[in-house]
Amino acid sequence: MRSKNKVEEFIRVDHAGERGAVKIYEGQLLALNTLVKDDNLKKVVEEMKVHEKEHCEFFEKEIKKRNIKPTKFLPLWDLLGVGLGFGSTLLGKKAAMLCTASVEEVIDKHYLNQINQLDTEEEQLKRKIIKFREDELHHKDIAYEKGATKKGLYSILDKIIKTGSKIAINISEKI
Repeated sequence: MRSKNKVEEFIRVDHAGERGAVKIYEGQLLALNTLVKDDNLKKVVEEMKVHEKEHCEFFEKEIKKRNIKPTKFLPLWDLLGVGLGFGSTLLGKKAAMLCTASVEEVIDKHYLNQINQLDTEEEQLKRKIIKFREDELHHKDIAYEKGATKKGLYSILDKIIKTGSKIAINISEKI
């Protein structure tokens, strides 16, 4: 591992990302509890949200324990996460599940990059990120099983979500 700063960046961005995932699912559930009636989709989203909350709570503890400042953009990410979840669900089940798949594909590469940079000094953190990455890959698989697609106009939605996720990652690492 290069430096303490790098580990702080990892924890700051992972905290923001896991919190963002919780907010996306909260937005989806808001739509599912008000405008869109799909009890099966609601059950799937609720189950995935449980994992994201566990991930978020771990990074919340790490931020406090290591005295790391969270990203200054948390309020904006919260708002955008809820909006993305709500909006994608209004577009239908395929779009809602594509939202999950697209985000998880970005997170897969992001976590793998971190895993490859962490050394034995950060073994516990590395083990957690490996476990969380496995959870995220499972969410991606579920999303495709439940109808996520990149065909037609969905390919544009995929690119928008992935670009937004990458921008949020780059900003949250530093600020």
